[in-house]
Amino acid sequence: MSRKVKSASAISLVATLGVILLGTDGSSALAKASVYPSIVEAPAGATATASATTADSDSASAEGENPSKFVSIPVVQPVTAPSAAEPIAQQSPRDANSLAELVAESDVPGKLDKQLDCLAGAIYFEAKGEPLAGQLAVGRVVVARAESGRFPSSYCGVVYQPSQFSFVRGGRMPSINKASNAWQKAKKLAVIAHENAWTSKAEGALFFHARYVSPRWKNRLTRLAQIDNHVFYR
Repeated sequence: MSRKVKSASAISLVATLGVILLGTDGSSALAKASVYPSIVEAPAGATATASATTADSDSASAEGENPSKFVSIPVVQPVTAPSAAEPIAQQSPRDANSLAELVAESDVPGKLDKQLDCLAGAIYFEAKGEPLAGQLAVGRVVVARAESGRFPSSYCGVVYQPSQFSFVRGGRMPSINKASNAWQKAKKLAVIAHENAWTSKAEGALFFHARYVSPRWKNRLTRLAQIDNHVFYR
């Protein structure tokens, strides 16, 4: 009877050890199978991947295993090419010793966008017979008006505002001799004025008139400078 009891106890002990060993192996395999597929199958860096990994790690911790660490894989985002824009005039060099040198060294823009074309037109019609300083000052008046908040906010809006520029007739600009040196110079000066690449002698002016006229509104303004045949005010 004693031998039978001992034999039964030994058999019971072996069976218990087998169940423990099988349960431990099964638990470990389950943890590995639930963690690694979620990292491989889901998109790198996705929120769902991180969430699945965290949940499985918590489950593994409850089973007595060390939680698995999530390894992020860097994702390289494609660089989107900039969309095509309107033609942009080449920037003027800024290290010239004089305005004349700056104009001479600047490339003639092949094609101006609409706003710079309006700015160049104002310089051409209002001051093509003036020295470079006078032409630049006219251009800077248009720029200053567009930036002031008191006038239209675009160069074309400033130029075509009713009763402001005498060369505008019926809301239109006269035809321009675009092969002339005066037009090539006006285009360069439009870019210089737009970029504020050279300080005008009448910087800050919002108004001007020809020297041979005397409008009444000038008495309400501050005179800044006279450049050849134009007088400029703020």
